[in-house]
Amino acid sequence: MFANRYVRTIILSRVLLQLGIWIRNYSVLLFVTELTNNNPVYVSLISVAEFAPIFLFGLIGGTFADRWRPKRTMVWSDLLSSLSVVAVLVAVMNGGWIPLLVGSFISASLSQFSQPSAMKLYKRHVPAEQLQGVMAMSQTVVAVFTVLGPVIGTFIFIKFGIHVSLILTAVMFLGSSLILLSLPRDGAEERSGNAGGFMKELTAGLKYIGSNKSLRTLSVTFAAVGLASGLTQPLQIFLVIEKLGQDKQFLQWLVMANGAAMLAGGAVIMGIAKKVKPQVLLFIGLLVTSVCTIGIGASSMIWLTIVLLVLSGLVYPCIQGGIQTLIVRNTEGSFIGRVSGAIMPVFMGMMVTGMFITGYLKESFSLLSVYAASGVLIIAGAILLLPLVIDKSRKAENGRVL
Repeated sequence: MFANRYVRTIILSRVLLQLGIWIRNYSVLLFVTELTNNNPVYVSLISVAEFAPIFLFGLIGGTFADRWRPKRTMVWSDLLSSLSVVAVLVAVMNGGWIPLLVGSFISASLSQFSQPSAMKLYKRHVPAEQLQGVMAMSQTVVAVFTVLGPVIGTFIFIKFGIHVSLILTAVMFLGSSLILLSLPRDGAEERSGNAGGFMKELTAGLKYIGSNKSLRTLSVTFAAVGLASGLTQPLQIFLVIEKLGQDKQFLQWLVMANGAAMLAGGAVIMGIAKKVKPQVLLFIGLLVTSVCTIGIGASSMIWLTIVLLVLSGLVYPCIQGGIQTLIVRNTEGSFIGRVSGAIMPVFMGMMVTGMFITGYLKESFSLLSVYAASGVLIIAGAILLLPLVIDKSRKAENGRVL
C-alpha cells in the first residue's frame, strides 16, 4: 500500500495534521479548564466548537469537493487552517480564551472541504482489494497520535504555554499543505449526470443517498452511535476526577492506553481486511464498545477502567474502518464527496447534540447514568445495522450457490 504515491503522501500529511490537532486540542482543554475551574458546560463547549462544523458544513464541503479538484482543495484547506490559527494566536495574545473556540471552529470547518477530497483520491487511485487496508491504515495513524498526542500536547502546554502550542499547531497545518503539493496535478473532474448548479448537485447527492439502501442504513446507525459518542466525549476528564480520584493530567494515561489498543487493533484489521466483511467488523465493534462504555461509567477502579478502555480501543478500528470502507464501496466516484459530506455529518451532528446536552445531563443525573445511556444507544445502533449485515450475507451465499 505504501508503494502507492497517493496513499503515502496523504498519510504523511495526515500525520502532521493529527499532531497539530492534538497539540491544539489538549492545550485548549487545559487552558480553558484552568480559567473556568473545570466548569463542565465550558468544557463541553470546547468539543462543540471542534465538532459542530462537521455537522454545519459537511454536506456543503462535500458538494464543493465533488466540484473542485481534490489536490487543490486539500492544499488550500490546510493552508487556510494554518492562517486561522495564526489569527487566533494574535487574538489570544490580547487576552481572553473565546478566540480559541472560534479558531477551533474555523479550522474544523475547513477540514470539511479537505476530508472528502482525500476520499475521492482514495476512490480513484487505490485498488478495491486494498481499500479496507488503507482505511485501517488511516485509523492506525489516528491511533498512534491518540497515544502520543495527549503526552505531546500536555507537555508542550505545561512547559511552554498556550502561545507556543498555537504556533506549533500552525506549523503542522502548513507542513501538511506543503506535503500535499507534491501530489500529481489534478485531472479533469468526473461529474455526475445531474451536474449543474451548486444546489442542484447538493440535492442530487441527498437523493442518491435516499435511493441507496446501504447508505440509508448507515445514516440511521450513525445517528444513534453519534449521539452516544457525544454524551461521553466531554466527560472523560470528570471520569478521571470523580470516579477514579485522580487529577486531570491523569487523563492522558487513559487516552494513551486506549490509543495503544487502537494501534494494535488497526494492525490486526490491516491483516484481516481481505477476509472479513466491513459490515461485520462494524457490527462487532459496536457491540463490544457498548459493553465497555457502560462498564467504564460504572467502574471506580483504575485497573478495570484501563482494561475496558483497551478492549474498546482494540475494536475502534473495526468501527471507523468499517464506516469508511462501506461508504467508499457503496458510492459512485462522482458522488463520493457529497455522500461522505452528508453521512458523516449525520454522525457528527448527533455527536455535537450529545456534547451540547451532556454537561446538563451530568449535573441533573450522574456520570454513570450518562455512560449507561450512551451504551444503550450504541446497542441500538448495532441493531439498526443488523439488516445490512444479514442482507449482505444472503447475497454472498446466493453468489456462491450460483
